[in-house]
Amino acid sequence: MSNVYKKIELVGSSREGVDDAIRRAISKAAETVHHLDWFEVKEIRGWIQDGSVQHTQVTLQVGFRLEDGGAG
Repeated sequence: MSNVYKKIELVGSSREGVDDAIRRAISKAAETVHHLDWFEVKEIRGWIQDGSVQHTQVTLQVGFRLEDGGAG
């Protein structure tokens, strides 16, 4: 059986760092998108104030498996 996947782009943000931004984006997407299988970080950026990082944003591509329509 072969699978077919679709990719979507998400942007997660956090004051706690990259890992938290990734987890927040995937957790939110999982509320409405089923069969999430993998992610790829495309871009990391952040906001600096007074010499320290205040906020991090991570752009991800997330792959999910399309459901079999039951044909066949």
